[in-house]
Amino acid sequence: MAEFPPLPFWFDDPEKSMNKILFKLHGWMALIAFVPLLVICITGSILVFKHEIDALLIEDRVRVDAAGRERLSLDALADSVNSSFPNHEIVGWALFQDRGRADLVYTMERGTDEWTYALLNQYTGEPLRPPMGLTHHLTDWLLDLHYTLLLGDWGMLISSVFSILLCLLGITGLILYRNFWKRFFTLCWDARLMVYFSDLHKLVGTIGAPVLLILGFTGAWWNITHFAHEMEEHADGHAHQVMEQRLYSDRLSLQALHDQAGEHIAGFEPTYITMPWEPGVNITFWGDVPSGNPLLSQYASSVTFDAHSGEFQAAADIREQSLGVKVVDSYRRLHFGDFAGVWSRVLWCILGLSPLILSVTGLTLWYRRREKRRKAREKRQWKKRAPAVAVSTP
Repeated sequence: MAEFPPLPFWFDDPEKSMNKILFKLHGWMALIAFVPLLVICITGSILVFKHEIDALLIEDRVRVDAAGRERLSLDALADSVNSSFPNHEIVGWALFQDRGRADLVYTMERGTDEWTYALLNQYTGEPLRPPMGLTHHLTDWLLDLHYTLLLGDWGMLISSVFSILLCLLGITGLILYRNFWKRFFTLCWDARLMVYFSDLHKLVGTIGAPVLLILGFTGAWWNITHFAHEMEEHADGHAHQVMEQRLYSDRLSLQALHDQAGEHIAGFEPTYITMPWEPGVNITFWGDVPSGNPLLSQYASSVTFDAHSGEFQAAADIREQSLGVKVVDSYRRLHFGDFAGVWSRVLWCILGLSPLILSVTGLTLWYRRREKRRKAREKRQWKKRAPAVAVSTP
């Protein structure tokens, strides 16, 4: 009878063999990515409460007294910025829905291509902070570290790679420990340390994986799309636009455009204004609308006007957009975790720190298994040498 060669190992027990492959893949990805992922996840958890931290550190610059006050017109505020900082041009304006939060005005200094921002009291017109770099304050620096690892545009691509690895770690972990739900909230408190670490790793990973998948996917999406946009914009090798002069008409009334924007979209509340930072860019009001969908962002709808004539160009009401557009817009709320107020933010902050526990437990388990295999290998080698040693011994 003919003898057939033995079947490959994966035909012996396909599920067991697949688990072995996934286990090795999970471990190697974790070893490769754990330091950058720790940086990204820890800074992300901190930045969930970025404004609250700023309010503790620099309250006089980011908070204003709004009691019984009305905002000055955008024209009066713009005049204040332009007169206070004549060498800077306004290129963006954040109008926060929190009435006690100071306006944030993005600027570019003439003769440069660098974005800066000033802080402005919207009730008095008083500048609370002159234009400074985007990483001047602690939380701004942490934000740059979170998105780019302090490596500029290429850092966005690098961090997106680690965000994808975070997703893969979550997926492989859920597959490997898919039956862990049977004892989801059980920890062997009286077990050996390694058993406890193993159960803790599985428990934290199972609870945190869904949120980490959301954070990893949305973070990778943003960074990849922003990086691709940068590469497309500068594919011919030209540098960023240097601000030489004001790129919109001085005759335009920002307040009139602001009020007109509400006529094109019912219930429209402007939350950010895009001003021209390079030729060809128009004035766009981004804002919120009542929709009943907690996942739609406060910048989901927009109204655009010509930067020179002020003529209406286009309007986009998120309530009338396709499902795909709404899903992409929801990435903002899902990434920042502010879709259910402070409670979802607290949950996102806590689960965003889960990689810290996963790293400690995972590295400890990996090291112990590595040491166990090393000792077993040494023991086998000693047994092989033992007969030879016995024969040579008089």
